[in-house]
Amino acid sequence: MVKTIVDPSLQAKMHQYHIVGRAAPTQKNPVPKIYRMRLFAKNAVLAKSRFWYFMKKMNKAKKSGGELLAINELFDPKPNKVNNYGIWLRYESRTNTHNMYKEYRDVTINGAVGQMYMEMAGRHRAHPNTIQIINTATLKDDECKRDHVTEMHGAGLKYPVIRKVPMQSKKYRTTFKAKRPNTFVH
Repeated sequence: MVKTIVDPSLQAKMHQYHIVGRAAPTQKNPVPKIYRMRLFAKNAVLAKSRFWYFMKKMNKAKKSGGELLAINELFDPKPNKVNNYGIWLRYESRTNTHNMYKEYRDVTINGAVGQMYMEMAGRHRAHPNTIQIINTATLKDDECKRDHVTEMHGAGLKYPVIRKVPMQSKKYRTTFKAKRPNTFVH
């Protein structure tokens, strides 16, 4: 198996984290409620920061007055199988806050989320810190709505083979030819 070298700047490497935390116990509230979140971030430090961002919004618990109980990175069970992913998100544009639903095909949920961040930056000029992922789901073929995803479904999907030129026998090969070769064969 040959590994292909991909420019890292072309891929937003996202990781999925499962973070559990709560506000620190006090005399007024000795057993605070525990919160659990699934977050996407480039590394664990940014995932923790995102966790405290949402905790501060939801229940006035800040990093200085709270504690993390667990941080785990989640991995896909079958990272070699192509799946359809649905992503529900919300982002802030220059004028308003918008809700959105997007679909992607990828081998991992992390790759689909990376595609989503790239598309939101390109099509909508959305900064990554203004995007909030509400939910993600793995979709079956009949649950998909978007055309660019459904066109890749079906067992009879075929791709044209181009530049398939039959090899010429050794005695007819030359370094220079009088005419250009025909590289397209039906």
